[in-house]
Amino acid sequence: MSFIWMIIVGLVAGLLARAIKPGSDPMGWIMTIVLGIVGALVGGFLASLIGINADGGFTGLIFSVIGAIILLFIYEMIMSKRGV
Repeated sequence: MSFIWMIIVGLVAGLLARAIKPGSDPMGWIMTIVLGIVGALVGGFLASLIGINADGGFTGLIFSVIGAIILLFIYEMIMSKRGV
């Protein structure tokens, strides 16, 4: 996967995760892209744990969004403990 394609998929996955998860997540475009890319890594790991091939396509996008939502919950927990 090329670097530009990874950024585009990361942006889409990050935007979908932020739209699906309720609550306010104040972050800019770059953090949304990073969220989507790291969410894809987490989602790919989760898919491999349950034996699903999520190397691309619609399944990969779904698991990327699931991973990004998990990261958003973790981010929210960390920020609430810091008092920010």
